[in-house]
Amino acid sequence: MNISQNKFSSIEQMAGQVVNIRPKSQSRTQSSSGNKEGSFSEILKNKQASEGLGELKFSKHANQRLASRHIDLTKAQLERLENGTNKAREKGIRESLVMVDNLAFIVNIKNNTVVTAVNDTEEGVFTNIDGAVIS
Repeated sequence: MNISQNKFSSIEQMAGQVVNIRPKSQSRTQSSSGNKEGSFSEILKNKQASEGLGELKFSKHANQRLASRHIDLTKAQLERLENGTNKAREKGIRESLVMVDNLAFIVNIKNNTVVTAVNDTEEGVFTNIDGAVIS
């Protein structure tokens, strides 16, 4: 088809013809590659999930709280804290209270960061959370 002849009466007709000009092999290639990799939203979800599942980080404030309260996490407690964080992520929680034994942690799920830590429930009030996990 020769588009340069200006035989279209509207831009919509021209756009429709341009879309139909695409070679059949190209459209098949695009759809088959789309099936292999998934849709954009699936790729984005997978990327975000893989970024969030990295090692749990501790903010400067949380490290100060742990040090000042002489809290030393065992490997098992750290694993339970990470598991609790992952459970909160799966439920769509953004700011979570994660309880491990007699320790309470406020975790920013999106950033995979422990914001603060409390032991022996010395402060029994927690604000700005939208979920809790007992691990």
